[in-house]
Amino acid sequence: MASAVPELRAEAVCALRPGTDVGRHARTLAHLHDAVLAGDAPPDAVRGLVARSWERVLAQGVDPEHGEPGGPLGADEVERRRTSSPLHRVLPELRAALTSVAEDARHVMVVTDADGVLLWREGSTRVRHRADALGFTEGATWSEASVGTNAIGTALAEGAPVQLFAAEHFVRSHHVWTCTACPVHDPRTGELLGVVDVSGPAETIHPTTVALVGTAVKLAEASLWRQHEGRLDALRGVAAPLLSAVDGAGLVVDDHGWVAAVTGMPSIDRVAAPRADRPLAVHGVGVCVPEPVPGGWLLRLAGARALTLTLDLASRPPRAVVDGSSRWVHPLSTRHAEVLVLLARAGAQGMDAGALSAALYGDREHLVTVRAEMSRLRRGLGGLLLARPYRIAADVRVELPDVTPLAATSTAPGIRALSS
Repeated sequence: MASAVPELRAEAVCALRPGTDVGRHARTLAHLHDAVLAGDAPPDAVRGLVARSWERVLAQGVDPEHGEPGGPLGADEVERRRTSSPLHRVLPELRAALTSVAEDARHVMVVTDADGVLLWREGSTRVRHRADALGFTEGATWSEASVGTNAIGTALAEGAPVQLFAAEHFVRSHHVWTCTACPVHDPRTGELLGVVDVSGPAETIHPTTVALVGTAVKLAEASLWRQHEGRLDALRGVAAPLLSAVDGAGLVVDDHGWVAAVTGMPSIDRVAAPRADRPLAVHGVGVCVPEPVPGGWLLRLAGARALTLTLDLASRPPRAVVDGSSRWVHPLSTRHAEVLVLLARAGAQGMDAGALSAALYGDREHLVTVRAEMSRLRRGLGGLLLARPYRIAADVRVELPDVTPLAATSTAPGIRALSS
């Protein structure tokens, strides 16, 4: 398993270089902050990630004088988000790595979901009281749109670790803080799950905090991977007697479509997430009927093997229509419609994450975003889409309509090029 945490290059992430006069640097940043807000200084006078964030939050209209988060969400909603977040399963690892350190260093550790909503907060009691005054509490949303440049929101926006010091924060009331945050990704798919952050008074900043938080996140992602493997191993014990009774092709998968075992067909890694109320198309098998079993689903052949994928780009939203022994319709976002058009045009050779990034965003720097989008798309279409490289399964016939209407409004270079 490769960790989804980007490599932590200290010179790119740390807010201070060794030997920097902390007080003098804080005053310099305060002057730069004032100048930028007055329109007197270019954004590149500060670090690149800070300049990008300030540009975003200025465009979003965040008030630097009143940047309190909305909410907080009610206790019931916070608990619902905690229960549904995969990060609740790795809290012991995060606590072991960070909570005692945070307490000793006058910091708090917080864990958010992918929306930037604070779900858990632990650490120094005195610092927690100070954080309360800023709305840095469970249920509050700390995205850039809510509170401007901050380690949590900027880590979500950049998709990378972030350390911020003093007036690098956009809102003035945050200038007395230092914060270090690192995104957590699903090690199976690259999907963003949330952010781990350690925050405290500005004078407590230390470059090693970046490595400390990054290591804790790597350990948490490794634990998520081991838990995934453990659940599949347990499901394999259930699968053996079930598949022995299947006449023909069949497979047992977990609730997310990850395959534990197969019979009568080549092994695949994932299908669409099963639902009790609809057939499911599986590459190499055909349309299958999901049957719930302990810990997952048994999929057995329902009928005809031939599958046709039709991209209905004229509907709003676009749709993927799959025909086999029955028909089912999967609504698509515009981005997912663009991906399917690109893969259909690529044919059997498919496209890797870098090629998709270039076709969708104009560069090869959005690999994590592409993998997360493909994970969401495969959750719906499953075995119709194959990976390494990404491609539409060879035994699926694709009907591709005129892409001109999609290209007319698309910002993806690869789509716009199709109509030129």
